[in-house]
Amino acid sequence: MKLATLKDGSRDGQLAVVSRDLASAHFAARSAGTMQQVLDDWNFISPQLEDLYAALNDGRARHAFAFEPQRCMAPLPRAYQWVDGSAYLSHVERVRRARGAEMPPSLLSDPLMYQGGSDAFLGPCDDAVFASADWGIDFESEIAVVTGDVEVGASRESAVESVRLLLLVNDWSLRQLIPAELAKGFGFLQGKPATAFGPVAVTPDELGAAWQGARVHLALESVWNGRRAGLTDAGPEMHFDFGQLIAHLARTRQVRAGSIVGSGTVSNRDASKGVSCIAERRAIETIESGAPRTAFMQFGDRIRIEMRGLDGASVFGAIEQRVVAPT
Repeated sequence: MKLATLKDGSRDGQLAVVSRDLASAHFAARSAGTMQQVLDDWNFISPQLEDLYAALNDGRARHAFAFEPQRCMAPLPRAYQWVDGSAYLSHVERVRRARGAEMPPSLLSDPLMYQGGSDAFLGPCDDAVFASADWGIDFESEIAVVTGDVEVGASRESAVESVRLLLLVNDWSLRQLIPAELAKGFGFLQGKPATAFGPVAVTPDELGAAWQGARVHLALESVWNGRRAGLTDAGPEMHFDFGQLIAHLARTRQVRAGSIVGSGTVSNRDASKGVSCIAERRAIETIESGAPRTAFMQFGDRIRIEMRGLDGASVFGAIEQRVVAPT
């Protein structure tokens, strides 16, 4: 099943079911008005939406309309919680090596994770507005899951069962602000502005055989100003799977339905696959030649992020954003 939230002037938008080919949609108002309503009562509402999804794909939905990603908010426009892991160790290793730091052995068994702002996300085609291009503007291409309720101390296996939906993510970072924040010893804040999400959220069954071991075994493409920055494999090199990331989050707290857990920047040890963020490209350049050559994003730059399924069709639709200055 594929779901989207369309702009209607409200903070939470209007829930819609989207066809598998992303060509058409149908409002879900008879079952639920918002995505959070579905997540709060998943077992009762989701079967109703599955019926509508089947009718939409079969051409039987009476009030279907053309699906337009430009009308989309983030699938979950605001969430009770947004946390992001760093599950791809090649990314961590390169960034740390470039600044002369070693990988602590604990990172092999204890996931890195930060808690970001979740009160307002960006839609897939919303402009990314930043006050200064000197802040080190960087995209980060990722995958995330949306959970149901997870009890404190949940096992990895029960955490996997809590996965309701998957999302495409652009976790914007302001690289020049982050070092000073980390030096305070209290984590990210201003260096992590509003995160953007792809047009549709999908249930795990939509991925078919690509959803294995609580990982997404598909390629993630990042195109920066019309040139491919990376076509990275999101599957085998994800050191911590989504079950482990959710269990890590739930170790000391209950996790409520509608929490979003990110994978971190998708990365591969094979450098020929490219990168999913500029910081990693700069790290590779520093390791190879002693200094970075690639500048961060400037006003007017564009980023396109997309993942295609085993059938070659777009899974989530694309994130297509432009970096702009405040008007």
